[in-house]
Amino acid sequence: MKLERSKDWWLNRARREGDAVIGAGLLAFDPAPEERAATAPAEDSRIAFGKFVNLMRRRRGLSMEQLADAAEVDASELLVIEDDVHHRPEPRTVYRLAQTFEVSQMRLMQLAGLTAANDAGLRQEAVRFAARSESVQKLTSEESSALEAFVAVLSEQEPKRVK
Repeated sequence: MKLERSKDWWLNRARREGDAVIGAGLLAFDPAPEERAATAPAEDSRIAFGKFVNLMRRRRGLSMEQLADAAEVDASELLVIEDDVHHRPEPRTVYRLAQTFEVSQMRLMQLAGLTAANDAGLRQEAVRFAARSESVQKLTSEESSALEAFVAVLSEQEPKRVK
């Protein structure tokens, strides 16, 4: 006897899990792409993601090539991440950047637009961070402060969930 379940059935089961972190295969990265597009503008988050990568790289005094070597990712993808808000980064790249920057992989995946955001305040903090950071050669004290506050948000263990 073979049981077949529809995608909707599985998504409804996943929603009933509440705050539990679940995932298998591609659904772990994007459980409902059509819903995400309608509910949360990924472009806002990707702007913050690109600025975050840029400021963390500059804070550490690294060129793109040096960060690419340290994170074991392709330098050309880092260039696109920092400059193109429409780019959807590879999950492996985001994972490696999260490890390199010592921030939550789950939150950085959300910020990069690879998973649906479950954190009520992450998008708001991402927009605030992106709005406060300016692209300059050296980090200003305000940028440094904004970056530190945002790193603290990304580094939190348990995000606040949308109810």
